[in-house]
Amino acid sequence: MLTVNAYGATSATGPLVPMTIERREPGPTDVLIEIKYAGICHSDIHTVREEWGDIPFPLVPGHEIAGVVAAVGDQVTKHRVGDRVGVGCMVDSCRECASCLKGLEQYCLRGATMTYGGRDRDGNVTHGGYSTHVVVDQDFVVAIPEGIGLDEAAPLLCAGITLYSPLHHWGAGPGKKVAIVGLGGLGHMGVKIAHALGAEVTVLSQSLKKREDGLRLGADHYYATSDPATFEELAGSLDLIVNTVSARVDLNAYLSLLAPDGVMVCVGAPPEPLDVQVFSLISSRRSVAGSNIGGIAETQEMLDFCAAHGFGADIETIPAGKINEAYERVLASDVRYRFVIDVSTLTSGQDG
Repeated sequence: MLTVNAYGATSATGPLVPMTIERREPGPTDVLIEIKYAGICHSDIHTVREEWGDIPFPLVPGHEIAGVVAAVGDQVTKHRVGDRVGVGCMVDSCRECASCLKGLEQYCLRGATMTYGGRDRDGNVTHGGYSTHVVVDQDFVVAIPEGIGLDEAAPLLCAGITLYSPLHHWGAGPGKKVAIVGLGGLGHMGVKIAHALGAEVTVLSQSLKKREDGLRLGADHYYATSDPATFEELAGSLDLIVNTVSARVDLNAYLSLLAPDGVMVCVGAPPEPLDVQVFSLISSRRSVAGSNIGGIAETQEMLDFCAAHGFGADIETIPAGKINEAYERVLASDVRYRFVIDVSTLTSGQDG
């Protein structure tokens, strides 16, 4: 086993603390990655605070991982030592079910193995990217193209693919009017990607305080949802709405903004259920849908797309010792737009 330094949670109520964890020795098809940067996702906070259910402690979160290949197994053909690589929200799947065979490993019918809090092939609990190294099967490691810094690339492994997948699947592009609800870690990537796809992009945010940022990121329009006039002005005008908010929203109000055959896709995951009036749907053949990251091939496609268009995530880089502070700032929406941990601070003595 490999012993590595990490930052993790020992309970649902306490702070994250420095710790050591064990990784398996690389097998024939495994890649050992020296992690350089790890993004902080709101999902990390939901998980370690057990807002989505019980988890095994201690646990190291982090599923936005960017680093460099340090070693490979003797049967690895997809990656070489020194390659720039990334790992997202899953590290394995059954690879045999109908979903996996379609390249939709995120919808594995037997359940994909999550990067942290899951059960690995050896039966041990998986630990995520708030650590110096990780061992992952080559089929679940993606290449990070030149042209994107590893720090800006890390959040693409969750935030980027979480928005790219529904925008791509539901045909965002020229002639389509797309709205992104919420301008946070997910939403800011949605604006960038929808704009790059050629759609007409609207941001729907609680207030106008981030309007300048939204327009800079590529939005054509920016509206405050706290203003009732927004829902009157935009009624029936949008083809696709992607809701990135991890809190209760009035789905029926947003559905009223969709044109006939419009779709509202939820990618934010509040812990409580949301209500939908059936008449909000049948009045214009509208749909409510959900989307959960993307498969490995689509994740690589997303990274290549972002590199071709010259953007990564907008980030604030922090040392490991600032993780707990960053969690509170995420909850207060005080980040523009994704925290990224400099993993070198786990070993350099600069974690304060």
